[in-house]
Amino acid sequence: MKNLSKFISIILLVISISTLSAQEGYKDVKAPDSLTVFINKYIHETINIGNIVFSPNQKPKNIILFIGDGMGVAQVFGGLTANGGKLNITNFPITGFSMTQSADNYVTDSGAGGTAIACGVKTNNGSIGVDEKNIPVKSLIELAETAKLSTGIVVTCALSHATPASFVSHVKSRKYYEEIAAGYVNSGIDVFIGGGLNDFAKRKDKRNLVEEIKLKNYNIAYNLDELDKIKSGNIAAFLDTVHLPKAELRNEMLTKSVAKAISILKNNDYGFFMMVEGSQIDWGGHQNNTAYIERELLDMDKAVGEALKFALEDKNTLIIITADHETGGMTLSGGNIEKGKIVAKYTSDDHSGIPVPVFAFGPGAENFSGVYQNTELFKKIVQLLDLKN
Repeated sequence: MKNLSKFISIILLVISISTLSAQEGYKDVKAPDSLTVFINKYIHETINIGNIVFSPNQKPKNIILFIGDGMGVAQVFGGLTANGGKLNITNFPITGFSMTQSADNYVTDSGAGGTAIACGVKTNNGSIGVDEKNIPVKSLIELAETAKLSTGIVVTCALSHATPASFVSHVKSRKYYEEIAAGYVNSGIDVFIGGGLNDFAKRKDKRNLVEEIKLKNYNIAYNLDELDKIKSGNIAAFLDTVHLPKAELRNEMLTKSVAKAISILKNNDYGFFMMVEGSQIDWGGHQNNTAYIERELLDMDKAVGEALKFALEDKNTLIIITADHETGGMTLSGGNIEKGKIVAKYTSDDHSGIPVPVFAFGPGAENFSGVYQNTELFKKIVQLLDLKN
């Protein structure tokens, strides 16, 4: 019996380690030999904002928050260089900076960084949706649901990964992937799209969360074709078992998913709040892989353009773009905008403590200029949407 118990313990440990490896394996990939890249085939047209003017006191009905995980100023300007000098992101008229330090570290991780934005509190690295004493704190998604707004999450990572988890769950560790996934079942989120199917359907506790979600009248999709066929109702789309593939292999999943989410969420008279994450910008930073970073940034910029088209037509939607932290200590030591050439150097294969940019367009955008703590993003959104915290 002792031997059997020991064997079971070893198996569970192996499963735990393999699950962690699957979620965080991108950090172990070595950097490419060359840091000089040309990304010409990924360039795209940007949306012209024009001369639209919003009243200084106007509040938005809808807010779309983009988080470029690991996206610092160098990553943004690298994308602009690759795209011939233009980005949807840098067309935004209001800019600011967010300071990202966590409660227990000068350099935050995505758990604490995501929680600061999602819940408005500084917490310890690795924590999700709790304060530094591990007390749960309501997120923007939860407050928006209480206020009868529609809500959405669209990511290119597992839905149980740190940033989306910060908007849904309240756990001591970002590594509690299955517990985080369970948070979606009763979350009330109208649309969630990303990877991480295994944490919903192949669990140690044998629960099948996909079946539980179906019983709550969600439309389930497992690929873009199935997602495209859904025209109304709530959506839970699990587009990969763990994380989604790189941008060049995703068939513009992020842009198409943002468009689908908007088409569903915009029908609520109370408005909507949606968080969109360009998750894998960070992974390129961990790998010091310039091409990976910029392809992911350009992929997110296309999705920003999709949201911007809606905002320009709607005239009642605020778009905010920021990051949870910078990754790689990236700088640009050379380049050529006409040729789309980027020469990058890195000081780290991990996060850095430098402030990250904030871009805003739409009613209420003027509130996001200046330099402030990342927790202020939460507070500004709560105030603009009249959410009760």
